[in-house]
Amino acid sequence: MPRFLSAKPDARLIPLPWSTPLASWPAEQLVALPRGISRHVVRFIRVDDQVYAAKEVIEHLAIHEYRMLHDLMRLGTPSVEPLGVVTGRVSENGTPLDPVLITRHLQFSLPYRSLFSSGVRQDTVMRLIDALVVLLARLHLLGFLWGDVSLSNVLFRRDAGEFAAYLVDAETGELHDKLTNGQREHDLQIARTNLFGEFCDLEAGGLLDESLDPLSLVDNIENRYRELWTELTGVEEFGGNELHRIESRVRRLNALGFDVAELDIVTSPSGDTVRIQPKVVDAGHHSRRLLRLTGLDTEENQARRLLNDLDTYRARTNQQHVDEAQVAHQWLTQCFEPAVTTIPPELAGKRDPAQFFHEVLDYRWYASQRSGYEVSITDAAHGYINDILRNLPDEALAGDSTESGQRVLANPFDPSQGYADDNDEAPYDPWEEGIEDDEEPPLNGFDIFALRAKARAGLDEA
Repeated sequence: MPRFLSAKPDARLIPLPWSTPLASWPAEQLVALPRGISRHVVRFIRVDDQVYAAKEVIEHLAIHEYRMLHDLMRLGTPSVEPLGVVTGRVSENGTPLDPVLITRHLQFSLPYRSLFSSGVRQDTVMRLIDALVVLLARLHLLGFLWGDVSLSNVLFRRDAGEFAAYLVDAETGELHDKLTNGQREHDLQIARTNLFGEFCDLEAGGLLDESLDPLSLVDNIENRYRELWTELTGVEEFGGNELHRIESRVRRLNALGFDVAELDIVTSPSGDTVRIQPKVVDAGHHSRRLLRLTGLDTEENQARRLLNDLDTYRARTNQQHVDEAQVAHQWLTQCFEPAVTTIPPELAGKRDPAQFFHEVLDYRWYASQRSGYEVSITDAAHGYINDILRNLPDEALAGDSTESGQRVLANPFDPSQGYADDNDEAPYDPWEEGIEDDEEPPLNGFDIFALRAKARAGLDEA
């Protein structure tokens, strides 16, 4: 009988066929969603109106990742929500099965490979890089040593004109009070290696723009990380007659989406110089303000765009003297809600409400320019739905790639198996090949099977 470790149990998961290896689950209990290639068996399972990601992994790693994801959520880090771990799994013939880590599917999220499915522009790649850099800096500020930084371990959600990155794999993560410079450099080196390999893979598949060079991309990521880290934590020294630079530093951090909880300010005995350094920096400056004013929980750049529209509405209605919370309620009921309620139910999975409103604002500006007068927000919403939204793919529960013009996956539940029209044989891997046949002779002078047995023995002893 399987055991469930969960802080928020979902009783609907109990009757599922846990005695069956995850790779062999019946299709009617699975849903085909875009995801990256994983070294573990991963499936998306549907339970009534909920979708969960299930990953088969050895027990101590499953429990470690479950608890690590809980810690990251408690600290407010963008990451997937852990639901539980299923242990004690045994097949019908009595063979022990690996435990399953269950996380909640992150709505409207996409793996990086989905964004590269038909090639990608340089601008999009830069925005993905920025999202990953911001996520890594946030994790390091919290004292989280990732240990496996890569695009494959991240999900991306649209965030106004940018992307927001979410950690999806904490299997190798460690949480410390504070990271040393050496630990951060270790994560950066891992990032360079993994990202270079991923970009080379995309380049080999013809999915990377010819103007983009994998080595230049990883150099760019490292440089952007170091610039952001310096801005977030670096020491700044200036003359005593330049105190306005204190406020400028805070404003720059706010513009990056970070709040300064404390500044360490030291003046020289003579008062000629001032030295400042942010002590604690929290991400989500604009999203917290929007949540406080309207109750809308959005990504950071979406919040920035919606707050700009709120400020415009306040100025247009000449309510600068009115309490901001009152104006925010008016904007919510007269601008935001009328727009998002125009979305037909069958199109609700294409964009989340905040992203939809952001894109409607763009559409409204262009429509107003063409018309020569200001188009209303509801007319702009209807126009955007008919002209653009209907032609966009679903991002809430995107299925397998069977749309016209796209290649069909050999197994819509497992992209690692490649495409149905692939004729190439899988590359030979002596570590995996013949895993059930221990009678084969050593390969090329190396006894792979003895090494595999030794590795298994080491895991058992651990």
